Amino acid sequence: MSLPANLPANLPANLPLVLSPEVAAARAASRPVVALESTIITHGMPFPQNVETARRVEAEVRAGGAVPATIAVMGGQILIGLTDGQLDDLGRARDVRKLSRADLAACLVTGETGATTVAATMICAHLAGIGVFATGGIGGVHRGAESSFDISADLQELAATPVTVVAAGAKAILDLPKTLEVLETLGVPVIAVGQDDFPAFWSRASGLPAPLRMDDPATIAAAHAMRARLGLPGGQLVANPIPTEAEIQREVILPVIEAALAEAAAHGIAAKGVTPFLLQRIFELTGGRSLDSNIALVLNNARLAARIAAALADMVADTGADMGADTAAD
Repeated sequence: MSLPANLPANLPANLPLVLSPEVAAARAASRPVVALESTIITHGMPFPQNVETARRVEAEVRAGGAVPATIAVMGGQILIGLTDGQLDDLGRARDVRKLSRADLAACLVTGETGATTVAATMICAHLAGIGVFATGGIGGVHRGAESSFDISADLQELAATPVTVVAAGAKAILDLPKTLEVLETLGVPVIAVGQDDFPAFWSRASGLPAPLRMDDPATIAAAHAMRARLGLPGGQLVANPIPTEAEIQREVILPVIEAALAEAAAHGIAAKGVTPFLLQRIFELTGGRSLDSNIALVLNNARLAARIAAALADMVADTGADMGADTAAD
């Protein structure tokens, strides 16, 4: 495999990373970059809506003064930022693997096409020296995990990889109290924005208090930088509530979730099949409203992530320290 020629000088040259021209230029100029996952493109909605949504998310990042870096695995390489053609190809692709920490390396060596989940996107962003990542919602502890042991790799990744993840909380289909307990045990800062309640994806409030609250992107960026200075492993979860106008309130969405969960149990759906089944049934039971809300919250998270990345870039410029990539070459 030939080595990529467009990596910044402070990144190791033996990584199978390819930065898009836009991302490479931003990294070389120390401009803010926001990582974006690709499962929303391959597993979230059909073509061409998936590509149109991805471009809207990228546009929000640019409008916020940062450069978007949508991440995917194609042709044995980790693409950090997709060109228009690559994004279109990914949106049309079939049998795309959904990648997490466990199968990222395998997909690279087999040459398959893979879309990155939260965990895999964090890994790839960190390798590329990107410190901020916007997504929809993280995975977490599934209901009934006390017997199934079904816990998302996202939680362990947040404890291990120093990337600030902006999400609308954890997916509401999960056991949110247990998810917060695991994050606390793993030492992951959970920061609510603009409110004291931990948001629940489609709903602004979960009824659970968030461990931390920060309303200013610069403060969130400073906390990211301080963790690096202290040598603390792992990242931060920034819980950004869905915009009010796009919210599906708890009393509306919870009965729908319970109905979908009951159907999944009745059909014996388990493991990796649970989340896609639940999201599809919730989409159907809400008449498509859940997807509209999902798109709105991702766009909202992209806007906040851009502001955090810009604040972090300003700190780097002021101090001369690369707080987004300080350990990328370790």
